[in-house]
Amino acid sequence: MPSYQLRSFIVSACVMILAGSTDAQTNWPQFRGEGARGIADNAELPDRWTTTENVAWKTEIPGRGWSSPVVWGDKVILTSVVNQGAAEDPKKGLYFGGERLVPPDAIHQWKVFCLNLQDGSTIWEKQVHEGKPESSIHIKNTFASETPVTDGKHVYCCFGNLGIFCFDFDGNLVWQHKLQPHATRFGWGTAASPVLFDGRLYLVDDNEDESSLICLNSETGEQIWKRVREEKSNWSTPYIWQNSVRTEIVTPGTGQVRSYDLDGNLLWSLEGMSSITIATPYQAEGLLYVTSGYVLDPLKPIYAIRPGASGDISLKDGETSSKFIAWSNPKAAPYNPSTLVYEDRLYVLYDRSLVSAFQASTGKELFGPERLSNGRAFTASPWAYNQKVFCLNEDGVTFVLKAGDQLEVLHSNELAEDDMAMATPAIVGDRLLIRTLPRIYCIRDRKSEN
Repeated sequence: MPSYQLRSFIVSACVMILAGSTDAQTNWPQFRGEGARGIADNAELPDRWTTTENVAWKTEIPGRGWSSPVVWGDKVILTSVVNQGAAEDPKKGLYFGGERLVPPDAIHQWKVFCLNLQDGSTIWEKQVHEGKPESSIHIKNTFASETPVTDGKHVYCCFGNLGIFCFDFDGNLVWQHKLQPHATRFGWGTAASPVLFDGRLYLVDDNEDESSLICLNSETGEQIWKRVREEKSNWSTPYIWQNSVRTEIVTPGTGQVRSYDLDGNLLWSLEGMSSITIATPYQAEGLLYVTSGYVLDPLKPIYAIRPGASGDISLKDGETSSKFIAWSNPKAAPYNPSTLVYEDRLYVLYDRSLVSAFQASTGKELFGPERLSNGRAFTASPWAYNQKVFCLNEDGVTFVLKAGDQLEVLHSNELAEDDMAMATPAIVGDRLLIRTLPRIYCIRDRKSEN
């Protein structure tokens, strides 16, 4: 067995052990947490809050950023970019016409913040760059939309079209890796987050010029390999799939999914995606779930994929399953949010305030699409704990659903009028961290303090 495969086996075993312990909930190291699932398990986690009720603390964050917070121990890391000029206010809701093809002509400051989990105070703040942006973004995007990732020793912060910056937990810059600016579809900007595995950092940089998957040494920032890709602009974070056969890097993209081994060799591909892919893949109960649902495309597929595939595993016309595809649904995927598998149900949250559920193992429809009362646009991905599913819309309203085979809205939790919300929350211990446009909230059931 090659050394990297042996290390992968050992790491996989450790992850499986940790997944069953409470210690696994004390850190939130990447987008959607361990395994990119968005699931926690702590009986004291809150299900009700307002701007004052069950708020342990809230901290104003300068600038703008839709990166999710990550947590290790008592440190909360998030990124933001401060515009020194006049910034155009983003609008809530799914809409077209938000393209801004010319980069802003004002000085911007790219920053990393480290907060204290206990009280929200700033432990350190580091500026990694100052200058005028070399690329444009959609009015609803930010220059800090990529979520950091951490291994507990270092934290890796990516700013698309600028670079990756590695810090230790005292705020010292360890290394930086420059990213060349590239044009994105309609000038929308970047958002795909890096992922970390076994001493290597992986980043998909899909754009209109030269798309690629790069692999860096996480200790030094040195590039180990780079694979040029045919895909155009995408915003999906790759997924490290540790399955019963091997460990692989799954990269959804325009028109198809590609999966690589840890040395960047193509293992399999799957055609039949929509033209824009944003949602992050993940594994649940032995199946890999991949979705792609651009709102203007007729094809919006969900795939549940078995491990061990090789070559082209694309379905033929009229097929919904095969040897390596347990089931698929060609018209059920969401656009921005990732799906959620919780207690053998796959929940789909659509941008336009609709929700559906399917049996995760078979694809059988359980309900939906059904509308959430008074809901508007949804960008953040849903999360779950304590037999409840949580859906946060751009108005800062979280709909709390009872996990089950029918849609049952238990209640909703509202934040302030200026709390536009597009970042997916983080969960650690008995705390929920919600980032909004101007601030971050630490939500905690105050009864647990007694």
